[in-house]
Amino acid sequence: MGGDVLSQAEVESLLSAMAGGGEAAPGPMPAARPAARPAEASKRVRQKITPYDFKRPERVGKEQMRALQTLHEGFSRNFSAGLSAMLRSVVEVKLTSVDQLTYGEFVFSLENPTCFNLLSAEPLDGHLILEINPSILYPIIDRLLGGGREPSPQARRPLTQIERLLVRRITDLFLAELVQAWRNVIELALEVVRVESNPQLAQIVPPNEVVVLVSFEIALGETRGMLNLCIPYNAIEGISGKLSANSWVAYGKRKVSEESVQQIGRVLRSSPLEIKVRLARTSISTKELIALQVGDIITTQKDIRSPMLVTVEDVPKFRAMAGSLKGHKAFQVVEVIEDPASAACQ
Repeated sequence: MGGDVLSQAEVESLLSAMAGGGEAAPGPMPAARPAARPAEASKRVRQKITPYDFKRPERVGKEQMRALQTLHEGFSRNFSAGLSAMLRSVVEVKLTSVDQLTYGEFVFSLENPTCFNLLSAEPLDGHLILEINPSILYPIIDRLLGGGREPSPQARRPLTQIERLLVRRITDLFLAELVQAWRNVIELALEVVRVESNPQLAQIVPPNEVVVLVSFEIALGETRGMLNLCIPYNAIEGISGKLSANSWVAYGKRKVSEESVQQIGRVLRSSPLEIKVRLARTSISTKELIALQVGDIITTQKDIRSPMLVTVEDVPKFRAMAGSLKGHKAFQVVEVIEDPASAACQ
């Protein structure tokens, strides 16, 4: 009978009889078990099976990954402001991804040569890696040395001793901002242990060890490149419980330091602005405009004794009187405009 199922005692009796070479003791035929209920059958069919890739194990939880992503998004904004102040140019730093992979995959994905910084991060165990791609590193160095805005050919060589000293200014700024970003999780003491050009020479963990790779894209004008922060899992395993939503929520509310205010002030003071002085305003016909010649005079309703409007980046800021200084046309500010919106309508 196809639907009959033997009990455990009957199975053991058959096995013992086969081992002894005899026949199983006769017994009553087992009663047919009722068929499985539809609900139980569908429950077994609907069991969810999640694939697991042993080559890329996920050891960091989703909550910790979200916390790391939000934490480094705030870091990227502050690092972008600091780098812009250092280079006296607009630099955009954007967090592109936070992924889990093996250390071997990370190393083999890098260029050779590159700027491979080995970091100590007390009190975390082991070391971290800061990798700066040459495609953006050399343009930054060129900018630090007073280079122009035109992109230069990308170099394919290790850093010289002088270039390493210049790169140290960038890495010091990166580490200072990273300490601030992690302050609500743990107080870190970050330091560059050594700098390598060949990533294969620095094996901080076994190739199959899981790491968290935080990748940033840096844009300097038309030039773009990647900056990668590699965090081994064994370094943050002990503080994984602190990586939650509550640990980084206060990062964006930290008090602005006096040094940051001074850096922003220096950049603003050297920023070029367009200033315009409106002498007068009138209307003429197209025929009169076409007939204008050098030396013609356009009459307006503007009183020569009334002040002129001065705009900064097309925003009304001052009122001034016309004059001359050392043989050059000039104007003297006589009033500061408190309400630019009302002045624009005049």
